[in-house]
Amino acid sequence: MYQLHCTKKLLDRVKSPVLTTSEDSSALMGAWYATALFWKPQLALLVNERTLLPILMPLAPATDLGLRFPQYLSRILEAHGISLSFIEYELLQMQQVQYAKTANRSVVGVMNQFVFLAERYRESGEADDPLALSLHLSETPCSPLYKSTISPKSELRRLVGDWSMPNSSK
Repeated sequence: MYQLHCTKKLLDRVKSPVLTTSEDSSALMGAWYATALFWKPQLALLVNERTLLPILMPLAPATDLGLRFPQYLSRILEAHGISLSFIEYELLQMQQVQYAKTANRSVVGVMNQFVFLAERYRESGEADDPLALSLHLSETPCSPLYKSTISPKSELRRLVGDWSMPNSSK
């Protein structure tokens, strides 16, 4: 199970999911933050609370965003060269989603920066499809990561490098 912390404008689109206040997440990457981008086509931007990894995916249908998200995460992790064993384990932990309101202002601030950058990249033609834009954004230096790995891409690699399959030796 994983938590999806949504902005109010996204919660309005998801059509009143049951909100939780618990901090439970069995997923290794932990909780995700999400907002809606009212572009054509409309997209959702999801940012991982732990690594700040950004992922863009189609918003529609918004009511099942949390259920569709793990497959988009899988594609992004594959594009980053993450091991199949890590991806499979993470997806196994993400079979259920709990919706919550945003709680971490730092992650919301980073998410807002990603929205601004994504709009600029799209306008300039540097990256226009969601996968390419997600990969481009993952290389962005983020102030919460300055004392460690600097970018979400590097933080993801650090997290995966520290991971070992449960019940196995590394």
